Amino acid sequence: MTSGRRRVRNALPAATAVLALGSMALAAAPAQASDAPPLPGKHGVQAPPAPASQAELKARLKSATSHFSPTAPTAPNTASPAPGASKTPGGQDPKIIGGTPAAVGEAPWMVQLFYNDPVTNQGVFCGGTLVAPGKVLTAAHCVAGRDWTKNGVVLGGTVQYPLNGDVHGGRLVNVARQWSNPAFDTGTLTGDVAVLTLAAPLPYQTLQPAASDESVAYRPGTPATVYGWGRTSSTSQDVSMSLLKATIPVQSDATCAAFYNQAPENSFVPGQMACAGNPASGADAGTVSPCNGDSGGPLVVGNRIVGVVSWGREDCVAAGSYSVYSKLSTFAGLVGPRVDDTDLNFDGRADLFARNDSTGEGFAYYSQGITIGNRYSLGDWRGYDLVRQTDLDRDQRQDFVLRTTGGHLDWYHYSAAANAFVHQDLGGGWGAMKSIVLPGDLNGDALTDLLAVDAGGQLWLYPGNGDGSFGNRSALGGGWGSMVLVGKGDYTGDGKADLLAQDTSGKLWLYPGTGRGAFGNRSLAGSAGWTFPAYAATGDVDGDGRADLFARDGAGVLWLYPGNGRGAFGDRYQIGGGWNGYSLIG
Repeated sequence: MTSGRRRVRNALPAATAVLALGSMALAAAPAQASDAPPLPGKHGVQAPPAPASQAELKARLKSATSHFSPTAPTAPNTASPAPGASKTPGGQDPKIIGGTPAAVGEAPWMVQLFYNDPVTNQGVFCGGTLVAPGKVLTAAHCVAGRDWTKNGVVLGGTVQYPLNGDVHGGRLVNVARQWSNPAFDTGTLTGDVAVLTLAAPLPYQTLQPAASDESVAYRPGTPATVYGWGRTSSTSQDVSMSLLKATIPVQSDATCAAFYNQAPENSFVPGQMACAGNPASGADAGTVSPCNGDSGGPLVVGNRIVGVVSWGREDCVAAGSYSVYSKLSTFAGLVGPRVDDTDLNFDGRADLFARNDSTGEGFAYYSQGITIGNRYSLGDWRGYDLVRQTDLDRDQRQDFVLRTTGGHLDWYHYSAAANAFVHQDLGGGWGAMKSIVLPGDLNGDALTDLLAVDAGGQLWLYPGNGDGSFGNRSALGGGWGSMVLVGKGDYTGDGKADLLAQDTSGKLWLYPGTGRGAFGNRSLAGSAGWTFPAYAATGDVDGDGRADLFARDGAGVLWLYPGNGRGAFGDRYQIGGGWNGYSLIG
């Protein structure tokens, strides 16, 4: 085989810098009053970043699409690298050649990503998948090294390319925050996944990534469908004016390795990458393959995203070549926490709520990494004996599920109609429950579920409906009456919500979620000394993508136990003293 150039599959020249995210730990005295004024309004919480105006978004779109011909979206003719390519050693190319039009409504979760760098006058056109109303899954080579918050725009709700600024009934939205896999390698294209957080949720159906234990979808010969607006010919830079799709067979790792890993190349990395398609013919005729402009789009099997379009041969039709995708099952544990941020101030880190028992005043403590910042008043929170943070309606804003002293569940959440936070009664009879936790999505439908232990020690699962209500409960077994339940998020790094439970002997147990409404065999997360009078689990506090845990000891000292992503915790950090007067934390 003649060595070819590897190219990533976006449509315009791409920068190759890697964006590595981190967090700064700042000292704070969390139990002391803040110098900052309280947020306005009773029970107010910080608003998300304001969406850019439509005029600004249209200007960004115009700038990005100016890299294309006004009569057809054609990328500039550049010899090296080809449009959309990162300069990678050995080179492979990241369209759908041989595709067919996707019907209106067939893929409502598909979005178009446009980027224009005003300094370098370079642009990027990629695909993406709406995996939550405010979250887009795409490729890291589309995101890394660029400031999408200032120069990017996302278009959803249309199958048409926005020629001459016409968005064909779709919606434009800007990016509020970006994350690209810190392990993404611009040379090998390993770890090629990224998540964009939108400044406003889009009202379209979402599509979920494959679970970490997914294997059936990757069996050779399994039909998979790839979607995109990319190039439709190896001899032209024109991208498609409408969304195209192609059904192609999944290939074995060995098949791709046999083609791409011949000397001097070693391009295909099993486990990190997935392989699909029939061998390209060497020309457009006889080839079905994604190409430039399809980067970041999904490879779909059974209504799950199994791959993200990553790379292939330059011009996409090299004889014998295959298209290569980031293998989503491998990255489920990385992507999951970026989709469910569990934070109050929209910085991607989980925050803490605490109520002063003597005054009834509630406070938000914003995470600053391994400590928390000054508190912000949230008003009067008397009359409650339980608080849990979650996002029941997937609107990208954290909600509170509260239990009143009278045994009613109260859903305190943002109402778009009222443009304010409102209370909604979820029903009574919950005072009899010894424990109530909301660990996240337990049954694989991307909606937050609730667990409760009744007076007889029976554990019940209440599946969330995505609108604040819950479906019919199911029993998960008895013997839980003596356990203290806690947990929010994924503690094992497999992308599935887990449960922590402290027993009477001071051991902390991890019950790994299966993603199917049950738990696997438990393991010790802490062998002794776990007899804290209060716990709080709000998710990923330090911003490393792993769920963490707060614990308050008998002396009133609050500790942060950072999760290690393997079902245990690293060295704890002291948050501060004076927390004895805050029994309601969560």
